[in-house]
Amino acid sequence: MSQQNAMNNATLYIISAPSGAGKTSLVKALLERTEGLKMSVSHTTRARRPGEVDGKDYHFTQADDFRRLIEERAFLEHAQVFDNYYGTSRAAALELLAQGIDVILEIDWQGARQVREMMPEAVSIFILPPSRTALEERLRGRGQDDATIIARRMRDAENEMSHYGEFDYLVINDDFQTALAELGAIIQTHRLRLSRQMQDRAALLKTLLP
Repeated sequence: MSQQNAMNNATLYIISAPSGAGKTSLVKALLERTEGLKMSVSHTTRARRPGEVDGKDYHFTQADDFRRLIEERAFLEHAQVFDNYYGTSRAAALELLAQGIDVILEIDWQGARQVREMMPEAVSIFILPPSRTALEERLRGRGQDDATIIARRMRDAENEMSHYGEFDYLVINDDFQTALAELGAIIQTHRLRLSRQMQDRAALLKTLLP
């Protein structure tokens, strides 16, 4: 099955943001309130954080195994972030799309660029914090990193944010519920496209227009 055919009745959503913008919390809430929407679980070589579950949050992978998967072209996209590798399984994402399930890829701008090149119909969303001060406070609030790492993450966040113009939609996460509602509106809008409705509502349309 081609990538284009897999997307005929489903949408691939790319959601990117700098670390600390609240992307993970927003995506989790969006998945909980939206039927027919799943997140593709990424592979990563970074260490597992407290509370994370292998196979649910990420597929935690050794670096050698990850590089082997790259050679096998098993990833829809892959990138190096914070000295670690991240990648999206091509087969897993396309299988969900083929089932008519909308899929979210929670990836950085590098991965987003790769996916758009291969699947130009993907819908991309970038999430920004309301201010630099808010972003730094959120990074410090995690309590997991020292000042040196936070400073580095702020520099990396600046680089990440500079790519917001490459995306289709921009959401500012100032108020969580407002940002969540805006993400939901984007999903709903694309589900109401004529091409999607003609397939989802084929039976109804046939009875209305015999």
